[in-house]
Amino acid sequence: MTHISPDTVSVRFNIDISSGWHVYSTSLPDGGPISAEMRYDSISGAEPISGLRFTGSEKEQYDAVFDMKLRYFEKKVTFIQDFVLTAPDWHIEGALIYGACNDESCLPPQYAEFSHSSAPVQASAAASGAGIELLDGYDAELWAPVSYSDDILSKGGNGLLGLFLTSFLGGLIALLTPCVWPVIPMTVSFFLKRAQDRKRGIRDALLYGLFIVAVYVALGLAITMIFGANALNSLATNAVVNIIFFLILIVFALSFFGLFEITLPSGWSTGTDRRSASGGIGGIFFMALTLTIVSFSCTGPIIGFLLVDAASTGSILAPTIGMLGFSVALAIPFALFAMFPGWLKSLPKSGGWMDKVKVILGFIELAFALKFLSVADMAYGWGILPRDLFILLWIIMAFLLGLYLLGIFSFRHGGRRTRPGIISLLLAAASFIFAAMLVPGLWGAPLKGISAFTPPMNTQVFGKNSETVEPQFTDYSEALRAAAVSGKPVMIDFTGYGCVNCRKMEAAVWTDPQVASLIRNRFILVSLYVDDKTPLPHPVTINENGSNVKIRSVGDKWSLFQRHKFGANAQPFYVIVNSKGRLTAGPYTFDPDPDRFLKFLKKADD
Repeated sequence: MTHISPDTVSVRFNIDISSGWHVYSTSLPDGGPISAEMRYDSISGAEPISGLRFTGSEKEQYDAVFDMKLRYFEKKVTFIQDFVLTAPDWHIEGALIYGACNDESCLPPQYAEFSHSSAPVQASAAASGAGIELLDGYDAELWAPVSYSDDILSKGGNGLLGLFLTSFLGGLIALLTPCVWPVIPMTVSFFLKRAQDRKRGIRDALLYGLFIVAVYVALGLAITMIFGANALNSLATNAVVNIIFFLILIVFALSFFGLFEITLPSGWSTGTDRRSASGGIGGIFFMALTLTIVSFSCTGPIIGFLLVDAASTGSILAPTIGMLGFSVALAIPFALFAMFPGWLKSLPKSGGWMDKVKVILGFIELAFALKFLSVADMAYGWGILPRDLFILLWIIMAFLLGLYLLGIFSFRHGGRRTRPGIISLLLAAASFIFAAMLVPGLWGAPLKGISAFTPPMNTQVFGKNSETVEPQFTDYSEALRAAAVSGKPVMIDFTGYGCVNCRKMEAAVWTDPQVASLIRNRFILVSLYVDDKTPLPHPVTINENGSNVKIRSVGDKWSLFQRHKFGANAQPFYVIVNSKGRLTAGPYTFDPDPDRFLKFLKKADD
């Protein structure tokens, strides 16, 4: 509280905003997120002057989900409310209410409480204990906190295991490139010749493979150390980062198409090659490092793609796990061929087929680049890449890949048209079939096999899927009573009117026919809005974990319920309970993949 003049005072709220989060500004349009505003519990002898004002760098951006321009702050903002004093004895008590979101979730309305008067006043006593019994609809058993266990949690996807397997596949593909394939027989023969016996040759080759793994894993660890855990966690949906990823993958794709080569400084390979001749364990290590450097023009784009995918998962372990999978696949052949040198004779010779491998990889990287552009497009609300245009571009790329494999055109200047072999014919057929399977998506078909990559259904321009799912209840107790009568489990949807990603889940996941049918027919759906401003009959102050918390509205009540029972404070947040309020599946948070959401529903429905 600051006195501006003898009869004017000002209340200031200084808010430091964590990295990746933003706080919405004042006076946003109806139907949008939570605006910053003042709410008064009691006021006497004073009157607000004008509205809430602020100091800070306000940003404005169109939001496609809410279909409006939204104003917000990052890093810091100060909200200020002025009052004119109308009596010698005055008292002002209330709170600043504001909304806070990041790219993945939104918090329920945040309250900055304040109480000021002309003379010290006795603070009202807070309810003892948890105080939750003062809330309407409170039931000790139904509000009892849940404990999660591994068999109850619904986890999206395969996580780090899936990343390891994807990276392992990337390593196997890298083996087929012209920078790596010819090196296998030369390197293994070198180890066998320089060893005094075959046993030592095998040992040195195995050591060589281990050093290859060590070099790439060190790269993954370096990525984590440079960017840090917090930065990696914010990469998944950060718009600017996704634009950078899009451009990187475009460059890698063009490199595979032969427009240019991405190479490291020649001095690096010369220096490491010289040290590799020193012999001993140190020499073997520098041989592994030399392989890493000289093969970079082929492996670099694959590594870059894997690191982009790993970083965008938001896991601090992801880059290391990705490089582990890639390097293990790359190292295995050297060990196996050292153990069984006779296999070297069965290896196909280097040739033009390796150029085809690079071009195939180029098309793959080009296709995945669109995924990152789509994330940025939705974040900024550009509307340049709706779902049907995204699918159309994938169809075109698959069709062009098929034509390339048939030898209809070539990326090599002056390259002669060659008759395709049986493998090229099979791959071309697969490309054309894939393109044909995508065509129904132009008119709104769900295309579940690629739903994790395409933009959400609500961005579809033609043939929009009109399926919608509406909650049956907005009160927890009423939903449980209905569940007891019907015998169905209750799906609790902790949401908010101002929750952007809640709308994305409803548009991209709940509209899926299987998801919609399962929710409608097998569950009691209750949506609890944590930003519902409907006032409670009597605001109450409770003691939550040693802090006094004032519960003023229905949204405050559901926010407390989510924190107290489920230990969470962000939306969207989904759990499934039985009629007794006991957890049967969940939690499931923001992950717009219909297949994963189906697994979550079926876990409780089994």
